[in-house]
Amino acid sequence: MRNRLAMLAASLAVVLSVGTLPATATEVLRVGGTGAGLAMLTHLGGSFTQRTGITVAVVSNLGSSGGLNALAEGVLDLAVSGRTLKPTELASGLVQVATMRTPYVLASSHPAPLGFTRHEVTAAYTAERAVWPDGAPLRIILRPRADADTPLLAALFPGMEAALNQARHRGDAPVAATDQDNADLAERLPGSLTGMSYTQVALERRNLRLVPLDSVVPTLEAFESGAYPHGKVLRLIQPRQPSAAAERFVQFLRTDEGVLAMREAFCLPDNR
Repeated sequence: MRNRLAMLAASLAVVLSVGTLPATATEVLRVGGTGAGLAMLTHLGGSFTQRTGITVAVVSNLGSSGGLNALAEGVLDLAVSGRTLKPTELASGLVQVATMRTPYVLASSHPAPLGFTRHEVTAAYTAERAVWPDGAPLRIILRPRADADTPLLAALFPGMEAALNQARHRGDAPVAATDQDNADLAERLPGSLTGMSYTQVALERRNLRLVPLDSVVPTLEAFESGAYPHGKVLRLIQPRQPSAAAERFVQFLRTDEGVLAMREAFCLPDNR
């Protein structure tokens, strides 16, 4: 891991030295973490830069754990995580400073996927030869057991934990290692079905269709009203002694402009 972080730090140094920053920039905020939140960070970073002049450098291919490790090592200023902090991460001085919610959706490459009830979702994962209502093959995509989306999906639908275990034992469902791998595979695989965050689907402009659940189409408005109840929490993490740029970013998220930027990124501030 230390070698990986050293390579990341070196890569950032190269990026920041080749003239990618505005001539007026005096600070750089380095952020990264779960792939589900990278496009969201890019969008929020654009609004933040316009307001403050601080450049936001979004580092990809880290994941939640990699982003938190990079944060603890001082390579990043802020990390976005799809899971809560572990005791060892809390002991290392990492602190959760903000949370936001986005709909958690089922997405498909099928050109017109009809909706499911909550029980039908589980059946789609247990059937050995699942099909869409038009008879087209339905192909589920799994995530690694340790990925934050696996327990999230298991908790959302009745019997889903057992269904996911059954699908793994069958061995015929592909496993996508990262959020970006998951979306890429869902686009390529005919009749795909996978879970992912709404902010990623929308901001990355993925060629995927969202599956209605219990006759409700997932939108930010439906999620905010409670009509669509399925959500994913994205957590913003900083070290115990944050950089000035990190503190300003967190403060920005609490302003009206920051809340608007979050909504534009298909996220809601989590005030619960």
